[in-house]
Amino acid sequence: MKDEEKQRILAVIRFLAGEKPESICFSLGRSRPWLYKWVRRHSDHDDVWFRSSSKRPANTANRTPTEIEEIVKLVRLNLYNQDLFCGAQAIQWELEDLGVLPLPSLRTINRILKRNDLTHRRTGKYEPKGTPYPKLPALLPNQTHQMDLVGPCYLSGPIRFYGLNAIDTATARCGLHSSSSKSGEDVLEGTWDIWSRLGIPDNLQVDNAMSFLGSPRYPRALSQFVRLCLQHDVEPWFVPMAEPWRNGSIEQFNDHYQQKFLRKVIMTSTDELAAGTMTFEQRHNSSYRYSKLGGKTPIKALSASKATLRFPNPDDSPQQRLEKPETGRYHLVRLIRSDLKLSILGELFSVPPELKLEYVVATIDVKEQRLKLYLDKTQVEEFDYKIR
Repeated sequence: MKDEEKQRILAVIRFLAGEKPESICFSLGRSRPWLYKWVRRHSDHDDVWFRSSSKRPANTANRTPTEIEEIVKLVRLNLYNQDLFCGAQAIQWELEDLGVLPLPSLRTINRILKRNDLTHRRTGKYEPKGTPYPKLPALLPNQTHQMDLVGPCYLSGPIRFYGLNAIDTATARCGLHSSSSKSGEDVLEGTWDIWSRLGIPDNLQVDNAMSFLGSPRYPRALSQFVRLCLQHDVEPWFVPMAEPWRNGSIEQFNDHYQQKFLRKVIMTSTDELAAGTMTFEQRHNSSYRYSKLGGKTPIKALSASKATLRFPNPDDSPQQRLEKPETGRYHLVRLIRSDLKLSILGELFSVPPELKLEYVVATIDVKEQRLKLYLDKTQVEEFDYKIR
């Protein structure tokens, strides 16, 4: 037993024996509040009343309530088991949708996940392997956009629609547009609408849907989408056939769009769809934080870059039928298989043997009417390509 504890016991015994408090305190060099404190503790019938208790408050002012922590853990487990995004940002959005208050910050959610060993990833970090694949620049805002058509999707009613989604690969800003079809006219309108908010990119990467590339019936005719791009100095890039993962940024965003918008928001009319689409776009760009951006939101990343964006002239909105441009280039990335054939909308071109099982870039120069083949930025072949 410590000397301090022995002194407390002795002081209480003397007090209970009838000795005056002044005498006890004087002899021990203690104050009367000290004496009364231990007398009171003794009267609580605690067997270890003479021991010091922790001075730590029972409730910490900035400690997350236990029930909030449990909800965070349950939401994370639920998202993980559904094979959905389950990071701090996804959890916070889920809590917000559930009406949980107080809504914990991203930092608090990350602390809860770390404290409960819930930070493991579903899979390891992706490591590229196999045949090298050409990459587009993504260092500055609007160097490269990725775009995709989602649908058909359905509202209550039922109302069918298509979502045209785009994302800036440097800042992760998204642009959304919904339409009743995936016709060339609707794609033009949607692209123009998205550019009016995101700005015009230098490169625009898409898949090989006819709405973008055109029809195999007219392999050398420029689609309306390609014409719009070339008229505004945008270079379209078409990913390899049947390889949607090459458009990885927009494919990942599409999952987010499905989980947090289409499956969450109840919409029964085209007006509600249009309003909800804009609300989701603004929410994503102003609130969603990306680790690749150092925890910044897309808008904050754009602001930090201090980049000057290029926007379309509202008076030049695309008409039903665009004129064929005289200049510009568009690109198709293709894997050359063992038959040594390059296929562009069904038209075949023979290529050198050294290109077997390599990804090449087929660049069509509108002004020169030439098809140029590149491997690792080195031109390896060239063909006449008269555009109709």
